Amino acid sequence: MSTTPANNVVLTVTPNPAVDVTYTVDGINLGSSHRVPTPLYRAGGKGMNVSRVAHQLGHPTLALATAGGPAGEQLRADLVASGMLHHLVPVAAATRRTIALVDTAADNTTSIFNEVGPALTGAEWQRLAAAVVDHLGGVQTSDGVSRPGVIVGSGSLPEQAPADFYPALVALAHGAGVPAIIDTSGSGILAAAKAGADLLKPNNHELMEAVGEKDLVLAARKLMDLGAKRVLVSVGEEGMLAFSADAPTSYIQAKLPAPLSGNPTGAGDAAVSAAAVALANGVEDLREILRSATAWSAAAVLMPGAGEISPRFAELADQLIITDH
Repeated sequence: MSTTPANNVVLTVTPNPAVDVTYTVDGINLGSSHRVPTPLYRAGGKGMNVSRVAHQLGHPTLALATAGGPAGEQLRADLVASGMLHHLVPVAAATRRTIALVDTAADNTTSIFNEVGPALTGAEWQRLAAAVVDHLGGVQTSDGVSRPGVIVGSGSLPEQAPADFYPALVALAHGAGVPAIIDTSGSGILAAAKAGADLLKPNNHELMEAVGEKDLVLAARKLMDLGAKRVLVSVGEEGMLAFSADAPTSYIQAKLPAPLSGNPTGAGDAAVSAAAVALANGVEDLREILRSATAWSAAAVLMPGAGEISPRFAELADQLIITDH
């Protein structure tokens, strides 16, 4: 019996992927040598993490990224082993690495070292854009050819990247009748807002720095004034805030009764994954999007590496305290 594709693929675009290397250290003494277990190597970058979480929970997704050099081959091998649908655009420059040091003697305090992404050539940027256009037309899944239900642009951009990359991604999505989520920082988030992104996902520090505003609520409203339709803001132990241009004078907050201990790396990406899955399946209710995003984000903290969430996510969703402001 054949099934009809649901056209709800989460298409993620990661122009600056990385091989994530996570070391677990029982105490860090600066200036000293440390003996550590074999690190966890994983294909990373924010969009990769978004796709990986969706894939873990059985939602159709395709991760689109660049890859080059030995690290690029390591990235490819991990994606093949994961079973996750992916398309890697070959580039000349070597894929970067990110290193996370998780100190178990200090309540899993995590220090992250992100290499800067190498510049891509003009032709490589064109091939990446062409791959986006191609997959917006359809993705080969186990159920047949299915169209994306959302496109997600995540993470920093490589050096010398086109300033309009994320706005162009929003335009391509809207041209295909698909919502666009952008998760980046700095001037990129302002450009994505002006392009009319359907959802932006900064944390509180990224948001206030980008708009030059110390009041978090006013900062989110500025993004909506520029053209963003929704804004989700991570605020650490205070959970997450959700704003909508449909009701710009109010917002919703979701938080757990008590903060969780763990590795926060990838928590924001899990929140984006939840929002992406919701939009891809036609969910428009801001409260429902916020509940899933906050629960998935919290569940990511309980896992050792980015790109996965604890099976406790449903339990955590039930524990959330959700308030209107």
